[in-house]
Amino acid sequence: MLQVQNIDVYYGKIHAIKNISFEVKKGEIVTLIGANGAGKTTILKTLSKVLKPANGSIILKGNDIKGIQPHDMIKMGMAHAPEGRRIFSQMTVLENLEMGAFIRKDSKDEQQKDMETVFRRFPRLKERKNQIAGTLSGGEQQMLAIGRALMSKPEILLMDEPSMGLAPILVDEIFNIIEDINKAGTTILLVEQNANRALQIANRAYVLETGKIVTSGDAKELMNKEEIRKAYLGG
Repeated sequence: MLQVQNIDVYYGKIHAIKNISFEVKKGEIVTLIGANGAGKTTILKTLSKVLKPANGSIILKGNDIKGIQPHDMIKMGMAHAPEGRRIFSQMTVLENLEMGAFIRKDSKDEQQKDMETVFRRFPRLKERKNQIAGTLSGGEQQMLAIGRALMSKPEILLMDEPSMGLAPILVDEIFNIIEDINKAGTTILLVEQNANRALQIANRAYVLETGKIVTSGDAKELMNKEEIRKAYLGG
């Protein structure tokens, strides 16, 4: 589904991502874990073309995406639920979801069917569909950000810190929904500060430190590595 080969990313003179390579296979949940500032969000922004790599290549479904514009990434089957939710706060819940489907050329009936699927996954969004999105709670805004991304019918979904700032009961709900989205056929690349939960649901994981991948492997095996447990899982 996705191959990243030897990319470097700079913020001015700061070398944020250093010769990173990894892959995400169709149907997987792959997670990137690491401390704040390790480069996880920068990688997702680079994949969705918000940032431009200095070199290296990104291959999506066999196609090199060099020169592709950010809005065209959605047409190629990639959606991004960003850190901080980034909903359209002055629009209603329904309008946000409709914006998620703006590139689709299929029928309104098909789009409505997917809207109902979003509402089944997130009943609170249906209850609040005419509410201004900026007045939603943090958890509801996160649900809306995910729902909006799903309305583009992505083949691969990039998720950046979906549990950030949420109450523990909502964290459980969000992770259950991530698994459900994956089981329904969407490949997921997950960036998550809650490394323990991310590793529980992921197939594979890559560990980042200061812009480099320092280890990778089967998610469950990494959970049992002493150095990973000490560094990221609270011992």
